[in-house]
Amino acid sequence: VVDADGRSIPFKALYGERKAIVVFVRNFLCYTCKEYVEDLAKVPKTFLQEANVRLIVIGQSSYHHIKPFCSLTGYAHEMYVDPQREIYKTLGMKRGEGNNVSVRSPHVKSNMLLGSIRSMWRAMTGPAFDFQGDPAQQGGALILGPGNEVHFLHLDKNRLDHVPINTILELAGVKTVNFTNKPQIIDI
Repeated sequence: VVDADGRSIPFKALYGERKAIVVFVRNFLCYTCKEYVEDLAKVPKTFLQEANVRLIVIGQSSYHHIKPFCSLTGYAHEMYVDPQREIYKTLGMKRGEGNNVSVRSPHVKSNMLLGSIRSMWRAMTGPAFDFQGDPAQQGGALILGPGNEVHFLHLDKNRLDHVPINTILELAGVKTVNFTNKPQIIDI
C-alpha cells in the first residue's frame, strides 16, 4: 500500500503488531464510499486506543487523492491506497455490481440518482478529470491481526453492501458509536 506522502508500506505491516479494522472502498469519487467514510470519521480515536485497534481505509487510486478525500470526509484515521488493486484481487473483491441490489447500507444517505450526480460533478470539477480508481471495483471490510489472524472478512456485493460500522466495531472489541443525529434520551 502507499501512504498520503507516496511511501510504500507492506500491507502486512498494517496489522502485524495489533488488530486492525481494514475497510476497502470502491473509489474516492463513489458517493456511497464517501458517506460510509464520513461515518467512519465519527469513530473516536479514544475508542480505538482503548481497544488497541487501528482503523484503516484503503482506496485504489493514486496517493495524491488521499489528503483531499480525508479533507472532504473529515476522516482523520489511517488511509492508504492500493493503486494496482493487488490486494483487492488477492482477497477476491469483485468487479461490477452483484445482482442483489436489495442490500442497503445504513450509512448511505443519498439516493442513487443524486449520489451519482454528485460523484460525476466531483469528477468533472476535480483538478484532473479522474474517477480516482476503477469505478467497477467493489470493496470490503476485514478485521486482521495481530499477526496472520483473520477475525472477519466481508466482500461487498455492490455499492450499498457495506458492513454496518457498529457491527465491525463490536466484532473488533471497540465501543460502538451513535450515528443518528437524533438527540438521545438517557433514562437515569
